[in-house]
Amino acid sequence: MTEQFRLPNLSTDMDFDGASFSTIYSTTVTVSGGAAAHGRASGLARSADGGLNLSLRMPAELGGDGQGTNPEQLFAAGFAACFHGALSLVARHEALDPAVISVDATVAFGRDPADGGYLLRVDLVVNWPGVAPEVAAPLLEKADALSPYAKMAWKGTPTTIRLAP
Repeated sequence: MTEQFRLPNLSTDMDFDGASFSTIYSTTVTVSGGAAAHGRASGLARSADGGLNLSLRMPAELGGDGQGTNPEQLFAAGFAACFHGALSLVARHEALDPAVISVDATVAFGRDPADGGYLLRVDLVVNWPGVAPEVAAPLLEKADALSPYAKMAWKGTPTTIRLAP
């Protein structure tokens, strides 16, 4: 299967020592409000390149019809994909075949007891048949340190919010 797809030209080596953030890739997704004028309830999410184009709907558990994708599902997919990619890199570095690895990401939406606002919790479960826990554990730690989604979850992420001109 890897013959059909070119593997990313990324490494686990610390080959960057610059003083500031260096963008490797950037994307923009625009969400509009749809019929309810509420992006989460009836929105449309579209990436600038058109690769992502889907309707957003509230899950039934939050009072929606549950008939579409919701932000938590998108976040879970992104987190699982990113962690899987990082783990694949470190597995290959250790001459292990990552073909059987799968990552389940469960994202829970709930109330933050600190301020009553909303909060997400993430639970990752790595399925890696045939690899002993004592072999996998240090590689999971390396992937955790390498994955930008994991870094974001542990450290936060620089964010700016501004009104378009």
